[in-house]
Amino acid sequence: MKDAFDFEPDFDLEDEFQDELSEFDDLIDEGENVVLRTAILQKNNMVALLCIKSATAGAAICRVDPREAVPAVQLYDDKNAALEWFTKSLRTSKQNGWSVVYDGLPLQG
Repeated sequence: MKDAFDFEPDFDLEDEFQDELSEFDDLIDEGENVVLRTAILQKNNMVALLCIKSATAGAAICRVDPREAVPAVQLYDDKNAALEWFTKSLRTSKQNGWSVVYDGLPLQG
């Protein structure tokens, strides 16, 4: 029986994911104030990730859900709308039994 974490990544899909994030990065001016926030959630034997990256030009939200084959990225023109969605998503996740293990700056290392 395969473990839930045993899978072969599809690098074409990974490249598509990177392309979506790079679209947002292209909109950000060098030296612009960029805000990053990462939330790590846990439920049963699953770990999920919700991240937001915002700047003056807008924001990008990334969701990594262990039940989905690939990460999801949503781009926003309005950084306030993105933050509102991010907050609602965390609240809904908690209501659905997920625990927030970490919520803050992206982890390094």
